[in-house]
Amino acid sequence: MPNATATATTNTNNTANNTATATGSLAYTSMDSPIGELLLLGDERALHGLYMQEGRRPVRIAPQWRRSEAPFAGVRAELREYFAGERFAFETPLAMAGSPFERRVWRALRDIPYGETVSYGEIARRIDQPTAARAVGLANGRNPIAVIVPCHRVIGANGTLTGYGGGLERKQLLLELERGQGRLQG
Repeated sequence: MPNATATATTNTNNTANNTATATGSLAYTSMDSPIGELLLLGDERALHGLYMQEGRRPVRIAPQWRRSEAPFAGVRAELREYFAGERFAFETPLAMAGSPFERRVWRALRDIPYGETVSYGEIARRIDQPTAARAVGLANGRNPIAVIVPCHRVIGANGTLTGYGGGLERKQLLLELERGQGRLQG
């Protein structure tokens, strides 16, 4: 299993580092999950990042981040409940750094009901940018808080599973969990 110091792509690390710069020092921890190692990044007020370290874009730990378990007790519990099929919405406060367009897309993602999927084009329509399906896809790919901001619920216009930073097999597992087709054991 790769660890949290694995090399990251520029976009993911830039998002994580911009978050750290904008908010000062951040804490991090990692946790095992049924979809692999998750890196949690945040402070005492909010979660700033949740990254799948075994996906296509693991995040490298920045030198200014400090390891701490305490800020993440609540989100860890919520994630365990989610993977057990017992939680359908998250209450963890979020702080997401991104462009105004990206933040609109990420808000729209949070409005997709548990167990349902929508297309990139539908998200574009929901944010009043009906010709921006590709831009929605790019913003979806830059989502800094996997699982909780459910980018896995977005599919292609023809109903197929399309790109996912955690890999299509993880996207499929999350969708099956949400459709009541099982619990994910870590």
